[in-house]
Amino acid sequence: MLSKKLESLTPSVTVGISSKVKEMQKNGMDVINLSIGEPDFTVPEKAKAYGIDSLNRDCTKYDLVAGILPLREEICKKLERENNCHYTPDEIVLASGAKDCITNALLAITDPGDEVILPKPYWVSYPETVKIVGAVPVFLDTKAENGFKATKEELESAITPKTKMIVITNPSNPTGSVYTREELEAIVDVCAKHDVYILADEIYERICYVDGYTSIASISEKAKDITITVNGFAKSLAMTGLRVGYTATNKELAKAMGSIQGHIVSHPNVTAQYIAYGALLECEQDIKDMVATYTKRRNLIIEKMDAIENIGYVKPDGAFYAFIDLSKVAGKFEYKDSFSVEFSDKFLDEYKVAVVPGMGFGLDNYIRISYACSEGEFTEGLDRLAKFIDTIMK
Repeated sequence: MLSKKLESLTPSVTVGISSKVKEMQKNGMDVINLSIGEPDFTVPEKAKAYGIDSLNRDCTKYDLVAGILPLREEICKKLERENNCHYTPDEIVLASGAKDCITNALLAITDPGDEVILPKPYWVSYPETVKIVGAVPVFLDTKAENGFKATKEELESAITPKTKMIVITNPSNPTGSVYTREELEAIVDVCAKHDVYILADEIYERICYVDGYTSIASISEKAKDITITVNGFAKSLAMTGLRVGYTATNKELAKAMGSIQGHIVSHPNVTAQYIAYGALLECEQDIKDMVATYTKRRNLIIEKMDAIENIGYVKPDGAFYAFIDLSKVAGKFEYKDSFSVEFSDKFLDEYKVAVVPGMGFGLDNYIRISYACSEGEFTEGLDRLAKFIDTIMK
C-alpha cells in the first residue's frame, strides 16, 4: 500500500514534456526544445579542476553535514560582496540542489496543515513539495500588469492564522520579473507583522538585466531573520547535474535544517562541492560572459515576440524565460480540459517545438519558453509559433 501523499501529487509537467521530447528524438525526429530550464553552457574548466584535484587528494570521505567549510566560508564572502548580506559559515547549509534546500526549509518550519502562500504563476515544484511535507499550498492571484509580482495588499488578503511562509522567486520562473527594493520592503513589512517566514528563491539572481537587484535578506535585520535565502550553482554556472544548492538563514534555522539533512542525505556530494568552491573563486568572468549571452538572446526574443500577432508577454528582466499570453488564441482553439496543455501537445506534435504549458505554473492561458538554447533554435521555434497561431486565428 503506497502513501496517501501520492494521491495529491500532480506529475511534473516539465518532466512529462522532456520524456516525450526524448522519445521523439529517439525516433529520429528533429525537435526544437524550448521547454528545458537548463543552461546550454558547460561547467567552466577552472571549476572542474577543483573537483579533479579533490579526487586526487582523496577527498571522498564523509564531511560536515552542512557542507565543506571552505565552500561555506566562500559563500559568506559572496553574499557580503554581491548581496550586501552578512552571514557566518554556521548560517549556511549546503544541500543537493535548490530543490533539496526548499524541502529542508519546509520540513524545518511547517507542521501538517500549515499554509504556504505561493504567488501565481509559481514554479511547478513548489506546490508539490509543500504537499509532500504535509503543508497546504495557498495560491495567491497576482496581476499581469504588475509583472505577476505579489503586492502588500494581495499578501495581506491571503494570510490566515495558519500561514507559516510565503515563497518569493526573484527573478521569477516562469515570468522573468524582478522585484524592486520598494516592492520587497512592503512584503517584508507584512510578513514581519504576521510572523510569516519568507522563502526567497534567488537561484536566478546573477541572470538579471536591470540595475539594483535586491536580496530580501539585505533589507533589514528583521528581514534577514525571517528569510530563508535559497541559491545555488545550477543556473549561473551551468552546474545543473552536479546538484549543489545552499541556504542562508539565522543560526536556529540552519541548525534545524542541518539536523534534518543529516538523517536524510548526510551532505551533498563532496566532489561537486569542491567544483562549486572553485567556481566561486575562479569563474566570475565566466558568469559575466554567460549573462552577456543571455542578455543578447533576451533582447532578440523580445524583438521576435513583438512581431507576433495575438500574443502578449511579461517583459523578462531576469532568468532565461518568456511567459507568453495566449488568451486571444485560447478563444479560437478547441480544447477539452486544459488549453495550454492541449495547445502545447498539438504544437509539439505538428510543429515539433516543445514548450511548457502555463497550467503547470497555475495560469492556463500562457506558455513558457526558454532561451537557454541557441539563437537559431529559439528564433525558429518562435517562427513556428507564429505560424501555428496564424492557422488557429484564421
